[in-house]
Amino acid sequence: MADDLNQGVNAVFIKRVNKVEGGHHGGAWKIAYADFVTAMMAFFLLLWLLNAVTQEQLEGISNYFAPATTAPSTSGSGGVLGGQTISAEGAEVSARAQMTPSLELPPPKTGLGGEDQSSTQDQNAEAASEEQLRQAEEQQFEKAQQQLQQAIHENPDSARLEQSLLVDNTPEGLRIQIIDQEGLAMFLSGSPTPLPHAIELLVLVKDVIVKMPQKISISGYTDALKFGAGAAYTNWELSSDRANASRRVLTSRGLPEDRINRVEGRAATELLDIEDPASPRNRRLSIVLLRGTGVSSKAEEAREPPR
Repeated sequence: MADDLNQGVNAVFIKRVNKVEGGHHGGAWKIAYADFVTAMMAFFLLLWLLNAVTQEQLEGISNYFAPATTAPSTSGSGGVLGGQTISAEGAEVSARAQMTPSLELPPPKTGLGGEDQSSTQDQNAEAASEEQLRQAEEQQFEKAQQQLQQAIHENPDSARLEQSLLVDNTPEGLRIQIIDQEGLAMFLSGSPTPLPHAIELLVLVKDVIVKMPQKISISGYTDALKFGAGAAYTNWELSSDRANASRRVLTSRGLPEDRINRVEGRAATELLDIEDPASPRNRRLSIVLLRGTGVSSKAEEAREPPR
């Protein structure tokens, strides 16, 4: 009995445990998933490419990859992928290669050339034409200014009015101003009625500007002296009436009505002599040949094709 117990005590038990490497913490599935995603991306890219080409291009690709025994051409494929066969006469392109449409990409949209180049050329031509018209107009203004100065110098009766005529080139156009002098007014005091020497100056101006193609604006100005308190007639009405009276003189002497662009009264808003608001020089008429409203006959001749 004791021996049996001793044998039981000395018995050795061996326990085997099966270990699984990695388990759910392993990385093998990540590699498989990455391969799957790559394959799907390549698949969808292939579908997109197949959808982007035409049926004729698909046929060319199919012929290129088809076996030599089943392909309709012995040259490999047609078009840009068309192969050549070597014969005694040299390299010859197969008839199929000549008939099959080539696998060519559609022409790119015109970005820096084509229509854009044509548009740029049109813009350059238009800019050159505008510059030509501007230069022609400047020459017209210079010529008109010279004619006015010459006319008033050559007429002895108008010599005393030389200081009453002021001509300058402004951004708006060629401005001709008829100005009051000390002791030599152009209108009756407080009235829109022009005096004879004012009409003489207006006729002289008309003889020059009637030959010009530009539209005309006429503006009347007064000094800063106001009418009596409570007066219904103010410098605004006076300057407007004087501008209209000048318009009637010009049109009655042969200036076409359609040459008049606007007639306005400006009162004392733009003084010529700022230091002396009551100066007679602030009482004036302004006749402006508006820039850009006429086309030079010389410019028109330059644009006409030679006959």
